[in-house]
Amino acid sequence: MEEKTLFHIIKERFPSLSPGQKKVAEFIKRHMDEGALQTAYQIGQKVGVSETTVIRLAYALGFGGFSDLQEKIRKDWLFKQQAENEVTVAGKDRDVPIFERIIDRERVLLDQLLPQLNPEDLWKAVESIIEADRVYIGSIGSTYAAGYWLYYSLRQMRKDVFLSSPNGYLPEEICELTGKSVVVVFSYPRYRREVLKLVNLAKNQHAKILAITNRQLSPAGQAADIALTTEEQTDFSHNSIASVISLLEVLIAGIQSRDEERINLRQQQLEQLYANQELFLE
Repeated sequence: MEEKTLFHIIKERFPSLSPGQKKVAEFIKRHMDEGALQTAYQIGQKVGVSETTVIRLAYALGFGGFSDLQEKIRKDWLFKQQAENEVTVAGKDRDVPIFERIIDRERVLLDQLLPQLNPEDLWKAVESIIEADRVYIGSIGSTYAAGYWLYYSLRQMRKDVFLSSPNGYLPEEICELTGKSVVVVFSYPRYRREVLKLVNLAKNQHAKILAITNRQLSPAGQAADIALTTEEQTDFSHNSIASVISLLEVLIAGIQSRDEERINLRQQQLEQLYANQELFLE
């Protein structure tokens, strides 16, 4: 199993942290450069907590002490810097056409996609979708295209898949959710309030929340039961649709591998329907 990133570790243990430890964890997440170089006392001064709180965070996250935590910060920070430097160098090279620079940036995002994903979370997401009595996809605003791609793909594989509109969701749709339902929400900057409202309403119905987002500690990522991220190790101002679709393709492939018999039966039924309606040219 691949080593978890610090963001994954913080995400998993965040609910059990004390308020002071949460402040330190969020500071480290936002300022990895300072976390990698400064002492526990200096970090505590920056955050407004004691040195002891910083040290206790290290133990709470499962490390042997602050020095072990800082070593992990340095390792993840160097990985992030390497990815960003590749894009920065390409962007400064004025001899490289703009289209090639864009492709280089997308390549860096895709290269870091799998290493920063937690396979355990991926399989949990796969199983939750397979076992759900209904899947509701909340993709509002700019994320609607990715949500529709997932909706169309899942409709080829199973029944009872539903999609929000680009402008929001209907209360009647939410009230039909159960404790066996899964709500997939897409959340990228600028984070929309409607997404968190949807998450809270779905939780009131005891549905499981799967967030597709850019960061584990994004608002939706923190609220979700499972969060799958696309840009954990980068700090670009642009969110890539290519990395989102690639993540969804990984998710779909996992579902296909675990639910092959039911999917084959549904696709046979669909193919018969398509043939009867002469839907396709070939």
